[in-house]
Amino acid sequence: MAEYRIDELARLADTTVRNVRVYQDRGLLSPPRREGRVGIYTEAHLARLRLIAQLLARGYTFANIRELVTVWERGGDLNDVLGFESAVGDPWTDEIPGHITADELLELFKGGVTDADIERAVRLNLLEADGDRFRVPSPRLLHAGAELVAAGMSVSSVLDIAQRLEGHVDAAAGELVREIADHILAEHAPDGILQGSDIGEAADLVRRLRPLAQSAVDAMLARAMARHMHHVLGDHFSDMLEHIAAQHAEEAERKAAETA
Repeated sequence: MAEYRIDELARLADTTVRNVRVYQDRGLLSPPRREGRVGIYTEAHLARLRLIAQLLARGYTFANIRELVTVWERGGDLNDVLGFESAVGDPWTDEIPGHITADELLELFKGGVTDADIERAVRLNLLEADGDRFRVPSPRLLHAGAELVAAGMSVSSVLDIAQRLEGHVDAAAGELVREIADHILAEHAPDGILQGSDIGEAADLVRRLRPLAQSAVDAMLARAMARHMHHVLGDHFSDMLEHIAAQHAEEAERKAAETA
């Protein structure tokens, strides 16, 4: 097995000597074997350092990493633990955020957007201030709003819709997630904590439920939109047909009178 001094170990792990010592002090890295005053590290230390770097990059705290290292040292499958974290924490969309300037916003909304509209969009998290431009978490939402404005709605009305829709969707999503979480924990964590092979099975279940939940919501939204559209505009459509029929009758009477 290869052996390293601390400076060589740090270089191979793409970190610093100071970090190696900090990880040792925090209990994340076991101490080296001593040969006189020199510490000798092994490939096991190198593997642990690379793991720590990966976990830090994923946003884990030292306390989180210590818990995961404990799982690893006890023979647990760390891949299951990290797989569950990925299933729970990964984005639910493949949409890529974008950026837009104030001038580009004016152009996109045909000059109909005001400073007050932009400030409100930021409060609603539709835009995020980013230096001299804005980060757009969902370009699809932004362009949907622009299409509504192009159809004749005001930016203020579109923001009203976005705010109400966000509240309804958030409430529905919260209820759905709680139901799913209760099922997962009841099925795979009867003692209250996921353990062993149940961790990987729960992660697989979460991954399978993601597209199913989105498909169910899409289907229900389509049905509800059709139902409400018929309810809201159906009577108007009937009135419109009656109006057209009356116009045709009047036109027929006028022509009959002209030819009489």
